[in-house]
Amino acid sequence: MDFDFDSLKKKIEEATIEAFKEMVSKHKAEGIYAFALYSDDGAMTVCPATNTLEHLKKADKDDFEYYKFSEAEWAYEGEGANEKFEDICTIVRNEVLEKEDDGKWFKKFQGKLYEICIEVLKELRDKKFFTNTLGSEIFLNFEATEYEFPKKKTREIISLLNNDDYKNEYFLWMKSWGK
Repeated sequence: MDFDFDSLKKKIEEATIEAFKEMVSKHKAEGIYAFALYSDDGAMTVCPATNTLEHLKKADKDDFEYYKFSEAEWAYEGEGANEKFEDICTIVRNEVLEKEDDGKWFKKFQGKLYEICIEVLKELRDKKFFTNTLGSEIFLNFEATEYEFPKKKTREIISLLNNDDYKNEYFLWMKSWGK
């Protein structure tokens, strides 16, 4: 695979930093508690998502954890560092479309893209970027729309990115999935 994943990772990190700072600047008063990167099953996108306690107040009480932890229900899905993330999406989309009928290549590309997003979040967490920028702990995640990670991989991602409180709450929610 001749794709420059190192360059892509740097772009994702820069975009993530810009997006999070933008969200904190605009929405800190709403009680930001969560940030994520997400892609899609076709590996043609990388986008940020942010949620707030204010938005969580509107959550359906029967599915509270879903609204709390699922990026699809968050207040600011796909918002922040728009130009940088659009550039990233163009890069990955063009690469996938160029190699469209090579299934083996795609699986490797998809896996590497997902891993890079997780690595960026973990490295920024380890540097305390999110905590220092926000001033408090935050829930972090990576997901892909229309793609379901095996439970073991989901647990690995959540464990890698979060403190014990968020991790335990998420794992308790996982038990309710019944799959």
